Amino acid sequence: MFFEIISDTPQTLSTDCLVIGIEAEGALTPTAALIDQATGGGIQTLINSGDLTGKAGELLMLHNLAGISAARVLVAGLGKADERKDRHFRKLVKGINLVLGKLKLKSVTIALDGLASDQSDVYRQTRLFTEWTSADFYKYDSTKSKKSDPVSLEQYAIHLQEDDAELGESALLDGVAIANGVSSARELGNLPGNICTPTYLADKAKALGEEFDSLKVKILNEEKMEKLGMHSLLSVGRGSAQPSKLIVIEYHGGKDTDAPHVLVGKGITFDTGGISLKPGAGMDEMKFDMCGAASVLGTVEAAAEMQLPINLVVIVAAAENMPGSQATKPGDVVTTMSGQTVEILNTDAEGRLVLCDALTYAERFKPASVIDVATLTGACIIALGHQATGLLSNNDELAGALQQAGDFASDRAWPLPLWDEYQELLDSNFADIANIGGRSAGTITAACFLSRFTKAYPWAHLDIAGVAWNSNGKEKGATGRCVSLLCQYLIDQAEAVEVNEEVHH
Repeated sequence: MFFEIISDTPQTLSTDCLVIGIEAEGALTPTAALIDQATGGGIQTLINSGDLTGKAGELLMLHNLAGISAARVLVAGLGKADERKDRHFRKLVKGINLVLGKLKLKSVTIALDGLASDQSDVYRQTRLFTEWTSADFYKYDSTKSKKSDPVSLEQYAIHLQEDDAELGESALLDGVAIANGVSSARELGNLPGNICTPTYLADKAKALGEEFDSLKVKILNEEKMEKLGMHSLLSVGRGSAQPSKLIVIEYHGGKDTDAPHVLVGKGITFDTGGISLKPGAGMDEMKFDMCGAASVLGTVEAAAEMQLPINLVVIVAAAENMPGSQATKPGDVVTTMSGQTVEILNTDAEGRLVLCDALTYAERFKPASVIDVATLTGACIIALGHQATGLLSNNDELAGALQQAGDFASDRAWPLPLWDEYQELLDSNFADIANIGGRSAGTITAACFLSRFTKAYPWAHLDIAGVAWNSNGKEKGATGRCVSLLCQYLIDQAEAVEVNEEVHH
């Protein structure tokens, strides 16, 4: 599907379908008024008859209207101004795309006059429309014998005023790059554990390195990790026939002197729980336990496509957690790369065991910030449900920047405390630290564990356990959540660099 910005007069647009909006109580938007005028009052007649009300989410398809060039007009109800928050905006886009997807259209033009959202930001609306539309037309068929029918829509145009066209183009380019990153993350998440192994993730990273000249990829095997003292990470994969990997991707878009931002992803390609075996029901969903890795890989792909003027390092700690004869046992003590020892009380709290060594490894890059992304705790689902990513940080400025980025990208995160009082829950009689802290405050104690390895830099932890995938029926599958948030954070950092340079010039 090809996205583009157009500014032609709506009445003269040759398109298979023109999408226009009507506000609450039948109030015509500017484009709707133009179409109404060109069709001799065709839209107003429908409003007067009660067939169109402008109620939020209402959709009515009109065919062969005289006086305009569009073959069809889809009228979308925008509702009242206070009914256009992101939740309604997302539902509206989904509803429109559902209607369009059922028809064999080749081209469509969206002309909602910037009124689909309660935020009038042209860049944001255009980018979200692009990202969400791409997500709505995503289909997983990699492991099906019958492939999905290709999307018939070839041209998806967004109509903007000429004054806004340049900003819209910029939003479109960013939106397409981010959408590609989200699709890649979803695809990796949806692949089964027998295909998407740590080696598969490593190969995926190498393929990205071949696609973009700005990326440099390094894969550390078990032998190299052993030499570095990553015994915590290695302990997780001991029970599996699949070798663990540490995947390192460096993106150079900034100056050599610019400190990089580091993204660390949890890549547990399948999580049985190990010796602390999970219940069988729903265990198939543990193929999604590498969605943190998928999201950071999707993010670096998008950053490279957007050519952001920053430096970025992505580290993926990849392992498979199986209960084989060599598997780590509850009560075992391992030494991390940092030299701290860990008593493993529960082998199903394995994400933090791979992340802690990756976070120590991140120190060598002298980072400006480090953000880890992980499907870390079921407790996060209890705390925040399936709406927000859990956000914990040792740096208020970084936490604020991530929360702000999530709000802008409509990929929201919500902060939880990381107070010292929680640290003592991780006390161990037999090691420096235990890998679990009991039933209470599970998301917080998991972050407390990670915080012991992140004292050298500003760090934030994103727990995506509640948002990384959907479990329901036809919606079941990876969401690609956090790619949009992370991309927005990186865009913000890039803009800060540019502003800083202008000030110094």
